Amino acid sequence: MTETGTPRTGDTERDTLEKAAHENFPVAPFFLPAAWRADLMALYGFARLVDDIGDGDLAPGGADAHHLGVSPQDADDRLLLLDAFEADLRRVFDGTPHHPLLRRLRPTVHRHALSPEPFLGLIAANRQDQLVRRYETYDDLLAYCELSANPVGRLVLAVTGTSTPERVRHSDAICTALQIVEHLQDVTEDLGRDRIYLPAADMKRFHVSEADLATSTAGASVRALVAYEAECARNLLNEGTPLVGSVHGRLRLLLAGFVAGGRAAIHAITAARYDVLPGPPKPGKLRLLREVGATLRGEG
Repeated sequence: MTETGTPRTGDTERDTLEKAAHENFPVAPFFLPAAWRADLMALYGFARLVDDIGDGDLAPGGADAHHLGVSPQDADDRLLLLDAFEADLRRVFDGTPHHPLLRRLRPTVHRHALSPEPFLGLIAANRQDQLVRRYETYDDLLAYCELSANPVGRLVLAVTGTSTPERVRHSDAICTALQIVEHLQDVTEDLGRDRIYLPAADMKRFHVSEADLATSTAGASVRALVAYEAECARNLLNEGTPLVGSVHGRLRLLLAGFVAGGRAAIHAITAARYDVLPGPPKPGKLRLLREVGATLRGEG
């Protein structure tokens, strides 16, 4: 999500990468080796841009469409843009991509012998966003997160050379939790796009209608639903937290930051008494630092 008032420079690469400062978790913090920071920002640029295409949040002027070879009259066709973006992604692996963010990604892909599958998963998630706007069950939502979130964690493990089946399993739990937390923060914004990521079965259980989500402040039933979904996310974070203790050094601090970002966001939602409808509850930096410390100490 782009923060309201985030300035646009007209440089599509710079505008996209600068959104990293507004995420719930640190993307490429200063304490990492320079090579890791460059790789992580390249991955972030890809993931952020594909989400912006899927959400219709590209900078005005059509520069991204131009880079992808899409004509100005088709620049608002998200599915067409995603198709063009996928075609340009394939040039990362075999050729020279056109979009500057994909040119930035190419050295990372080749240096670490990354496969196309995680990147294609993120594109598939954004295609799904154009076609699927409601999720019937929690399992349906988890299947979406398998495409929309889990590939990011798998890529982080790949570029840091630490991927194992167990770590991937823990990473998937963390990434799914972070995606659910983001959905809770963005209920109002998503509804404005005619999307609801709260499972319909859970809404029915808590007697929440779509009209209840369109109000300016949450009633008791909505708050109870949000509290339930936040607890599900907390449990997933706890399930994935052993990933932090399985690595060492600066990578351990980075992964603790991811977990802490999710925990701090859940704390902010809780502090708002689960009323997410006026706008996304955001944690302060002090809370984030406290959660980082707790995560590093192995505290739940």
